[in-house]
Amino acid sequence: MIEYIEGELIEKNPTFAVVDCRGVGYFLHTSLHTFSQLPAAKQQCKLFAHLQIKEDAHTLFGFFTKEERFMFRLLIGVSGVGAATAQMMLSAMNTSELMSHIANGQAGALQAIKGIGAKTAQRIIIELRDKIGKMDVAVEQFPIGNNSSNIHNEAVIALTLLGFPRQAAEKSVNTILKASDSTLTVELLIKEALKIL
Repeated sequence: MIEYIEGELIEKNPTFAVVDCRGVGYFLHTSLHTFSQLPAAKQQCKLFAHLQIKEDAHTLFGFFTKEERFMFRLLIGVSGVGAATAQMMLSAMNTSELMSHIANGQAGALQAIKGIGAKTAQRIIIELRDKIGKMDVAVEQFPIGNNSSNIHNEAVIALTLLGFPRQAAEKSVNTILKASDSTLTVELLIKEALKIL
């Protein structure tokens, strides 16, 4: 099992990061929450890892905190919730928000996330409420410091990598940008787009 990857951040994107660790480049799938905390490219970073092994692929997921990785592992342990869905959930909400909704049995909040239906939301709450009740995670907000010229492209790329058609992603991002102010971050833009896709 790989506990973490530490090295130079070569590339970062709202859904993945590439980290050079002593000459080996590791591709790690990430959430928006982790993306928002990564340093600029060419700087050192450390991501806690989860290795998913399947018959046709070995996939690495990277997390800025152990709490987020713990939440990811809890989610994929729920029947009907795969890695892509867990990543989507952790992109739509930060770890603290997600844990709060589950602990308080707020199925409606979970259903607002793309791909989460009523049955899945209830299953997540039933299976995880007691487990997350033992954790104490402070609610934090992490702004993303990107300029406006990159926000549109990064948001569209992230949404297409999450599985949405590019045309639908473009439309939702453009709709939100027209109605928003200049302080909108990539993370918030993608979260808003996920609500209307």
